[in-house]
Amino acid sequence: MNYQDFKENIIKADDIIIFSHVNPDGDTLGSMIALYLIIKNNYKKEPVMVVAGEIPDIYCFLPQIDKAVTFDKIEKDRVFDLAIAIDVAAKDRMGAGVPIFDRAKVKMNIDHHKTNNGYGDYALICPDACSAGEILFDMFESLKFPIDKDTADALYTSILTDTGGFRYDNTTAKSFRIAAKLVECGINAGEIARYCFETKAKQMVLLQANALINAEFFENQKIVCTCITNSDMEHFNAKEDYTEGIVGTLRQIKTTEVAAVLKEVTSQSTKVSLRSKNVDVSKIAGAFNGGGHIFAAGCTIQKPIKIAKEKLVEEIKKYL
Repeated sequence: MNYQDFKENIIKADDIIIFSHVNPDGDTLGSMIALYLIIKNNYKKEPVMVVAGEIPDIYCFLPQIDKAVTFDKIEKDRVFDLAIAIDVAAKDRMGAGVPIFDRAKVKMNIDHHKTNNGYGDYALICPDACSAGEILFDMFESLKFPIDKDTADALYTSILTDTGGFRYDNTTAKSFRIAAKLVECGINAGEIARYCFETKAKQMVLLQANALINAEFFENQKIVCTCITNSDMEHFNAKEDYTEGIVGTLRQIKTTEVAAVLKEVTSQSTKVSLRSKNVDVSKIAGAFNGGGHIFAAGCTIQKPIKIAKEKLVEEIKKYL
């Protein structure tokens, strides 16, 4: 897909839907809102924004986030003229939205994950981009779409969060140049950073402290992982997004080469988040049909959490 394909399909479509991925983060939500605003402001069309899961409290500051709906709000068998998946590395990462996406007359896929297989009728995959927001900024600028403050807020949130506050290895000179241009659009960079990184509920802090205390180390402390059970979630009255950030903290340990957080989904299913300093964890995730980036990836292992941990550690050992 080129930028003109995007523009022409927006012009043709009357009924548009934008998908974020399951367990939405700052990149998928910020990019989704930026797309929504650009289409609404330039073409007087109001796309449906749909989220697969609860929106984390820290992103409730985003403009127009209250317009996003869950799949149960979409009419059964509704067929959209255009469906756009943004920051969705694999189609199944849309969760219950896959049938809605598949029914659309035209399907578009915009993403920066190297493991994306290019699903859809049109695909714009840029693995070198730090975030989906960076891809959108390039496209908006090329197509000469004006970027107002609300759109800039959304794009900046996307870039800021997926670079870990400009700390991760995916941060480039281009990331900073785009950020500077967004600041010139009137955003308050400090305020957005406080919302994204310095605002946590008490129960979130307690859950994370418990997960860190119970971390386990393997292979001379090169591997560190922690398990979060549904009982833990209930004990701390925690929301799903309260686990965000734990794996990054484990990665900070001096001896760590690969960090993992295992989250119990059901008695037979475990979600895994992986981070590393120099190991390609996308390959580790790929062994369990997952994917992601070189130093940040994830997967779901269809095993009880204790067995999933054992299998994961054995797989990680192969890459040390």
